[in-house]
Amino acid sequence: MDTIDCRNMACPAPVISVKKALENLGEIRVLLDDGAPRENVARFAGNRGFTVLEEQSDNGWALTITAGTGANIKSTPASNSGDVVFLITSDRLGDGPDELGRLLMKNFIHSLLDAGDLPSRMIFINSGVKLTTEGSDLLEALGKLAGTGVEIKSCGLCLDYFGIKDKLLSGSTTNMLTTVETLLSNERVIRL
Repeated sequence: MDTIDCRNMACPAPVISVKKALENLGEIRVLLDDGAPRENVARFAGNRGFTVLEEQSDNGWALTITAGTGANIKSTPASNSGDVVFLITSDRLGDGPDELGRLLMKNFIHSLLDAGDLPSRMIFINSGVKLTTEGSDLLEALGKLAGTGVEIKSCGLCLDYFGIKDKLLSGSTTNMLTTVETLLSNERVIRL
């Protein structure tokens, strides 16, 4: 049985590491910190039909995860859901402290890469355009999303307002009319 060490990893890295390991192996042992990492991995595996045995150790927890009847970890290849658009209105997620909001947005975009279904388009407006420009630590992730066919669009007016139109590095610019038409013509719009 293979052991993977997920101690000292920030969310969502432990779950993503376990998901990838389970795609190739039927049984693994995972070393985790107490609290959210242990809870998230146990819940993730349990929800997918795996048996989880938890043992406390001096340095955290060891979870033995084995395939149960009906266990299914295989992810479907990333595909774009033509009827879903993400409207990213800020460079952070939520209403809490700015630093936490930026971390949550970063984790969200990186987690999106491991999702089965992807949106067809991501439209960045207001301070959300800062995520698509020079200095953003999400450019690589956005590039990977674009590589799967996700359209990355940033509001030209917003880029001008912040004085960063010449720093756009991911996707292309759009205007408000095109944004409105896109939002009205798609079945689902998810605002972040």
